[in-house]
Amino acid sequence: MDADPVAQDVTGGQPIGVSIVDDHPVVVDGVRAWLSSEPRLRVLATGDDPEVVLRAAPEADVILLDLRLHGRMVIDKLAELSAAGRRVVVYSEHTEPETMLAALDAGAVAFLAKHEGREHCVATVLAAASDRPYVPPALAGAMVGDPRPDRPALSDKEREALLLWFQSMSKASVARRMRISEHTVKQYVDRARIKYTRAGRPAATKAALLARAIEDGLVRPEEIGIYRSHASTDRPTP
Repeated sequence: MDADPVAQDVTGGQPIGVSIVDDHPVVVDGVRAWLSSEPRLRVLATGDDPEVVLRAAPEADVILLDLRLHGRMVIDKLAELSAAGRRVVVYSEHTEPETMLAALDAGAVAFLAKHEGREHCVATVLAAASDRPYVPPALAGAMVGDPRPDRPALSDKEREALLLWFQSMSKASVARRMRISEHTVKQYVDRARIKYTRAGRPAATKAALLARAIEDGLVRPEEIGIYRSHASTDRPTP
């Protein structure tokens, strides 16, 4: 894989630190092996207690969290970690759409199903570390099937700006493509965020805003790769 300039900015060029919280040692060993095979990632701590793992590696950039620990769903702990500003990727075998969407609503930056392999695991963690959107297949299915009654109405221009921005384009690149100013692009993105906040579904990060847009059918998961050839030379902006 090529170097990720955004991830390098987040970590100052150092490997991205990851902590794994799971109560199944076999799973921990397998995920550690997957992540350790990627030079941009470094596993800092593992364990079955979020508090113990956090104390062992408070500097971790991403926490990979099993949603069920010792027989209990830990949505409350997920919400607590997210509210404290931690980037949490939920890694779980519980892939019912309502569970996955509840995890996103609690603040998870992504939801990775345990049956999804190394490629999706590594890609999700790398994206989470740099606040970029990445939608694994199981999560995409849950989002598309979510009939939200409180979806905000975005204008065509707001949707177009969001879609291009989600292609990992910078706001300056979106402005050039839409033939508008960068300030106007920022206004479109900010207006979308305000609309979601008013609807009671805030989306403070780019990943969260993408999740909301896909949940509501404003953006389809397959659209995220359409402009990749145009965006490949542009530096993403969180």
